[in-house]
Amino acid sequence: MHKYIILFFSVLLFCAACKEDKPAGILDRPHMISLLTDIHLADGELYIVPQQADSLYRYGTNKYKQVFDKHHTNGAQFKRSFAYYSKNPEVLQGMYDELMAIMQRKTDSLNKTGDSKIKNAVPVQ
Repeated sequence: MHKYIILFFSVLLFCAACKEDKPAGILDRPHMISLLTDIHLADGELYIVPQQADSLYRYGTNKYKQVFDKHHTNGAQFKRSFAYYSKNPEVLQGMYDELMAIMQRKTDSLNKTGDSKIKNAVPVQ
């Protein structure tokens, strides 16, 4: 009987050690993908701002604050979440694959809208 008790607790300990729970305060995967998408879009918007000595601080601070407010989070929670997902590169790569698909759909939508406006603007002879 003593062997079975030791075996039971050994298996229980092994299963508990293998299970990796997400710590408190970490954004879930879909929320993190949405947040990363908006952060990269904000990065793209900042890229077109004329670069001056303090332009990133003046324009960037407000842009990132708007993104974090939209997602009901803050920079510290984003950093913790990104660090958590970075510990498993396969998961992070999967998240960025989804992010790239979202960006591609947005780009395709913009291109389609732009093409239809151009076709409608040019008179047919």
